[in-house]
Amino acid sequence: MYRCYNKLSTFAHDYYFCTMWLNRFYYVAFITAIILLASCKDEKDKQSVSTEDKNAPKTIPPYVTEIQKKVSQYPDSASLRLQYVYALDSIAEFSTAITQLDTLLKKDSTNYGLWYAKGQVAEDAKDTTSAIESYIRATRIYPSPDAQLALANLYAEQKNNKALLICGRVKELGLGREYDANSSFIAGVYYARTGNKEQAIKLFDDCIANDYTHMPAYIEKGMVYFDNKQYDEALKVFQFASTVNTLYADCYYYIARCYEMTGKKDSAIMKFQQALRLDKNSEETRAALKRLGAE
Repeated sequence: MYRCYNKLSTFAHDYYFCTMWLNRFYYVAFITAIILLASCKDEKDKQSVSTEDKNAPKTIPPYVTEIQKKVSQYPDSASLRLQYVYALDSIAEFSTAITQLDTLLKKDSTNYGLWYAKGQVAEDAKDTTSAIESYIRATRIYPSPDAQLALANLYAEQKNNKALLICGRVKELGLGREYDANSSFIAGVYYARTGNKEQAIKLFDDCIANDYTHMPAYIEKGMVYFDNKQYDEALKVFQFASTVNTLYADCYYYIARCYEMTGKKDSAIMKFQQALRLDKNSEETRAALKRLGAE
C-alpha cells in the first residue's frame, strides 16, 4: 500500500529535495506560531471570561480575523491560506480549516504538504478516518518518515499491526535517534493496546534510551503498570518522569492517580492541585479534585 525506497541513498536524495519544500511549509507554521505568541494576552483574556453560558457565541481571536482579512484580500495566496488553516486549527475551528485545505487541494491535489496538513487537522478534530486517509495520500505522494509515523501512530491506537510494519520501515532508513525513538514509542503503543505488556515496556525503554526527554514514553510505560494494578511500579515511573521534566503536568496527574488508588487521599489532592497549576484547562484534573472533595 505504501511506497518505500529500497536503497537509503535513493531515499536520502529524494528526502533532501522534499526537505527543501518542507522547510518552506514549516516556515508558514513558524510565522503562524509567532502570531499565536503575539496573541497570548488575547487568549488569556478570553480564557478568563466565564464559560458558564455555553450557548454564548464563540469569540474569534484578533489574530484569526486578521489573517482572514488578508486571505480575503489575496485569495490566491497559498501561504496565507496555510497560515489561516493553522490559526483555525489552534482555536478548534476544524471544519473551516478543512474547507480551506480542500480548496487548496482542488488546485494542487499532488501536494504532499497539503495532505499532511489535512491529516494533522483531521487528527486534532478526532476524525481518525479522515486523518488516516489524508496521511495515506501524503505518503503515496512522498513517503516522508514524519507522515509515515503519523499514520503508524493512528494505526497503533486502532490495534492495527500495520503500525509495526511502518515503524520497522522507518527504523531501517537509519535517520537517527529521534526517528528511532518515535518508531519504538509507536510500536510500544501498539503492544500496550494489544495487551503485550512486556514488549510494550521494552519498546518504551528503547524510546527513552534514544530520547530520555520523550515524556509520552514515560507516561505510557507507567500506564502499563497502572492498568495492571501495579501502582508502586507505576508511581516510580511517574515520579522519575517528573524529575526529567518538572513542568509536565501529566506526571503529577498520574502520580496523584497512583496515590488515589492506594488510598493516600491527601497526597493525591496535593499532586492533582500541582497538575492543575501547570494545566489549568484540564477537565480530568478538576473532575479528580471534585471526586476527592477538594474542589
